[in-house]
Amino acid sequence: MTLTKRIIPCLDVKNGRVVKGLHFESIKDAGDPVELAAKYSNEGADELVFLDITASDEQRETIKDLVRKVATVIDIPFTVGGGVKSLEDARNILLNGADKVGINTGAIKNPQVITELMQLFGRQCIVVAIDAKRNFDLRADVNIFSENGKEFWFEIFIYGGKKATGMDAIKWAKEAEKLGAGEILLTSIDKDGTKDGYDILLTREIVNSVSIPVIASGGCGKPDDMVDVFQKTNVDAALAASIFHYQTHGVNGVKMHLKERKIPVRI
Repeated sequence: MTLTKRIIPCLDVKNGRVVKGLHFESIKDAGDPVELAAKYSNEGADELVFLDITASDEQRETIKDLVRKVATVIDIPFTVGGGVKSLEDARNILLNGADKVGINTGAIKNPQVITELMQLFGRQCIVVAIDAKRNFDLRADVNIFSENGKEFWFEIFIYGGKKATGMDAIKWAKEAEKLGAGEILLTSIDKDGTKDGYDILLTREIVNSVSIPVIASGGCGKPDDMVDVFQKTNVDAALAASIFHYQTHGVNGVKMHLKERKIPVRI
């Protein structure tokens, strides 16, 4: 049986509004999270991701009441991340209607929290988010790749892309799986907001290094970008924001396009 590929709209939330940026910067408004969530659920999205993008940077919890409001208007799996550092943070998110918890900065700071969350809530609930970017300053202890005659490695960033960690994304993906992650949400900072397609190299390398599902994120500007990432990597899901928020394409239209290209999707 062929597993269908999932199409996942993403709500990046700042100050209670959905926003969209470029390379994690130049943020602009994209609408009301509750309205957009209801719209995507009705249009046939497979899941929804809600990221409180400044929670870690501002050292605070995710906006729980907003999570609760979104949860009441959708009937699809719902992942929420932003500022999750502890079991209590995760419990609050799940109690307010989320099905899965996304964790990035908190997991880098305290990797053991992944295992604790997995033991308490189950592996299927734990989504480890990885924000990665090319670093051309080579080191001996990282996975080196080559593209257009240049060598580099993929470095992980935390605090909403603001702080470099010196950590290798491929190594961390493997480690996160060992610790208990049930899924990886992989965002390419290089591609974020560019609308010129997913980072095929990064996505392929992460997918090939783990056995848990991977969601590709960053760079989707048109339905063919999803076709591309599904055809060239074995990724399980494609996440997108701009093409849905700015009415360029509806979720259902994107799925019909994928089906025509022989990508298995749930219509």
